[in-house]
Amino acid sequence: MKTVAELNQLRAANLKYVVLRKGAEALKDANPAGKRNVLVCGGTGCTSSHSDAIVERLRSEIKEAGLENEVSVIHTGCFGLCALGPIMIVYPEGSFYSRMSEENVPRVVREHLLGGKVCTDLLYQETVNSDGSIKSLDQTDFYKKQVRVALRNCGVIDPENINEYIACDGYQALAKVLTEYTPEDVIRIITDSGLRGRGGGGFPTGRKWALCAPNKAPQKYVVCNADEGDPGAFMDRSVLEGDPHCIIEAMAIAGYAIGATKGFVYVRAEYPIAVKRLSIAIREAREAGLLGKNIFGSGFDFDMEIRLGAGAFVCGEETALMTSIEGNRGEPRPRPPYPAVRGLYESPTVENNVETFANVPQIILRGAAWFAGMGTEKSKGTKVFALGGKIQHTGLVEIPMGTTLNEIVNEIGGGVPGGKKFKAAQTGGPSGGCIPARLIDTEVDYDNLISIGCMMGSGGLIVMDEDTCMVDMAKFFLEFTVDESCGKCTPCRVGTKRLLEMLDKITRGEGTLEDLDRMEELCQYIKANSLCGLGQTAPNPVLSTLKFFREEYVAHVVDKKCPAGVCKKLLKYEIDPDKCIGCGVCAKNCPADAIQRTDYVAPGHKLASMQIDSAVCVKCGVCMTNCKFKAITKG
Repeated sequence: MKTVAELNQLRAANLKYVVLRKGAEALKDANPAGKRNVLVCGGTGCTSSHSDAIVERLRSEIKEAGLENEVSVIHTGCFGLCALGPIMIVYPEGSFYSRMSEENVPRVVREHLLGGKVCTDLLYQETVNSDGSIKSLDQTDFYKKQVRVALRNCGVIDPENINEYIACDGYQALAKVLTEYTPEDVIRIITDSGLRGRGGGGFPTGRKWALCAPNKAPQKYVVCNADEGDPGAFMDRSVLEGDPHCIIEAMAIAGYAIGATKGFVYVRAEYPIAVKRLSIAIREAREAGLLGKNIFGSGFDFDMEIRLGAGAFVCGEETALMTSIEGNRGEPRPRPPYPAVRGLYESPTVENNVETFANVPQIILRGAAWFAGMGTEKSKGTKVFALGGKIQHTGLVEIPMGTTLNEIVNEIGGGVPGGKKFKAAQTGGPSGGCIPARLIDTEVDYDNLISIGCMMGSGGLIVMDEDTCMVDMAKFFLEFTVDESCGKCTPCRVGTKRLLEMLDKITRGEGTLEDLDRMEELCQYIKANSLCGLGQTAPNPVLSTLKFFREEYVAHVVDKKCPAGVCKKLLKYEIDPDKCIGCGVCAKNCPADAIQRTDYVAPGHKLASMQIDSAVCVKCGVCMTNCKFKAITKG
């Protein structure tokens, strides 16, 4: 790519690939009459549900029907509504086929693509109006409050085709930066936008770049942190799978701003689809002259490569990540000096995560004021969340900062399934805390979450219902951090282990009220003295649950009961003799032979009821699962 004019020519030539999917009415003439695009989700979630097989079957059926010139099949990134996968959307109609199966492909080709009649019974039913007409996705509850910036191309373009990215204004921001702006101009735009790091801490991105830019060195680096390790988090993975070129473009922009000519993307090896698509994108960008020497004839050189991580959670911390890139054991370094002064290979380095970079090209193209116009006073723009746990619509959402938790959970996420009550939401993964139901109207941004003892984290949001034990939940996250601690510093290595032992003691019914005070004291010590963010934030799940759900801890300690009926050591299964008909199904399925027949025959029944021997019972719950008469309870 020698000039910006060539980029614009390529963009114009490829508009036809994406215009129907972008809904640009003025450009419909760019496509032949009747041309359809069939988009099938190729994200990890839908791929695990065999969307690859759906694509192959589609292409085979389309060829057999003679529709190759009228219908294009595109394997895209994640659409967001993962609970309905595999997902297939047909444009220009916008027909949203959910839970698609290979067996239904011939019917859709025959009736819809060939016959022109949408198979409404196979659609996501919220998109079907009462008269049978199709509602656009942005009118559904899941999508209508979303504002897609980082996810703007996910589910829209073919991530393995650079032409489709270019048709969606791809590399226009890089061209603008290299031909119109100085490095200082770029840093000022990013600073004025208010963009904060989306990886957890929320450090202002423009300030980070400004700290690095003045430092002189033979070599500087840009690093993208794609080592997304929080349980339940899949935001960065989805961006890499659905829009890898935006990360390449953003890293090149960052390189120009700070004077770096080399970039690394550190991505965990457990993300094979993301690694594959990013590798393809880097190769395509090099071939197009958008990476390498003298980009757009500006004299600016920038290239990048991928480094695979082995799945160590601590390598999400920037200094541990850089140590791992260098080929050493992933352990954090003391700070200062900060990476902006001495980072990768002892050189000045800027590190941001995938979502942070994904915002950069749009900020350059649309201006700092546009981005700063979304969100709250101190938290600008949008935030991507991975909704998981006890929620109807598991998936990815991108909402303006300041959206309430109530809107995210109940309006966008569809609420808690099964008629259960919302109890809490865990934000920030093992480093975060719990937001209780009474604070469900909290506006979600960096400062509001910190003020209640939580944190944004990278964007995992786990919803919990009334059946969740908050003590057990804190124990789960602490088990994770104990396993993932690198062991370099004593407060984290030993302190989290001692904290976990106390939690385990409480879930066994052996804790004391004094243990609760000792836990809080130990939490504060670990936070104050750990070397890196992993240890400093590890106690957060414990502290937040002690703050908002202390009564559950007290119930475990004083009453020797788990109110949610989760902690096995505190459970007791009992059979109501008046409900039991004496069928013996529970006894037949009991793996411990803990259920015997009694002499009691309930009125109206012919057989004697059953009874559980608590001393023998292993509390597996098989008896309760198999009882059709709801005669067995736990408590």
